[in-house]
Amino acid sequence: MPHTVSIPDVPYLRIATEEAFAPKELFDEYRALIEKGSIDDPGFMASWGSALSNRRGGSPVVDRLMDLGEQRIAHMDRAGIARQIIALTAPGTQIFPSDAAASMARLANDILHDACTTYPDRFTGLTAVAPQNPSFSVEEIRRGIDLGFKGIIVNSHTQHRYLDDPEFFPLLEAAEALDQPIYIHPNTPSKGLIEPMVDLGLHAAIFGFGVEVGLHVLRMIVSGVFDRFPKLKIVIGHLGEALPYWIYRLDYAYTFTQNGRYDNLPQLELTPSEYLRRNVWITTSGMAHEPAIMYAREVLGAERVLYAMDYPYQYDLNEVVIHDNLPLSVAEKTELYQTNAERLFKLV
Repeated sequence: MPHTVSIPDVPYLRIATEEAFAPKELFDEYRALIEKGSIDDPGFMASWGSALSNRRGGSPVVDRLMDLGEQRIAHMDRAGIARQIIALTAPGTQIFPSDAAASMARLANDILHDACTTYPDRFTGLTAVAPQNPSFSVEEIRRGIDLGFKGIIVNSHTQHRYLDDPEFFPLLEAAEALDQPIYIHPNTPSKGLIEPMVDLGLHAAIFGFGVEVGLHVLRMIVSGVFDRFPKLKIVIGHLGEALPYWIYRLDYAYTFTQNGRYDNLPQLELTPSEYLRRNVWITTSGMAHEPAIMYAREVLGAERVLYAMDYPYQYDLNEVVIHDNLPLSVAEKTELYQTNAERLFKLV
């Protein structure tokens, strides 16, 4: 990351809304799973198997994920970031058995709360849950609110199942009732998706992450989740994981699924695009690309698009400059960087 980039002072706060962390204990458990060879998830092994191997030295990204102190604050200051919305990195707790997942979520939330208490003007947390343990997750969402957290993190599929599975409905019901946005962060694709990707390294950020989350949100739409939970708020990164660019075709092609060919599909109250505009917010994480940002604002509405950096996976000062130089007024940049996040996450 070049240090010669100059980040100007601006009249708005830069709030980064998809920023990751992980406690050391999480990586210790990941390493134990890898050594046992007990993980039935090829995406996890492809992403973390080598990175966390005891045969390798330390990883700068892993070190930054574990840091919730001076290094993170220094990187934020260098980039002009006023606040990070911080969440447990993928796959988080969702790869563990139910009880172990609950214990890890509770530990991660305690650690993140301590950091947010130490840096209350710089850090805001999202509640880590264990979707495979719905009763725990509901209680942890409530505890997260008491800890001052402003939403919930779900790292896409939970052992190859998605949030349209009725088992997870108690979590969705609590999120809706308590007005807590759920950030669906990418995971490597589930077993049914990943096989043609992993051998060529397409399973992660280059392609697989977007496919995974785009599918996840579409499953929620066409299965009727947003008719059941009409006030549910979902946040996804990377400018909507390509869904805004399919918006015309989603509506057009969806009509063909309503002709009786799919007996398991409900009759939806709205079109797919209407759910995207009602229930989904998107962030610019990892997508500092002017044409794409401007298009997403146009088709979803400017109030639906928020700034994110994707720290520490992407930390490039040039990306901040690109956002600062968008052909938007100061008021519009304030909305993108600051006030959309403040409204969605109730920061003020």
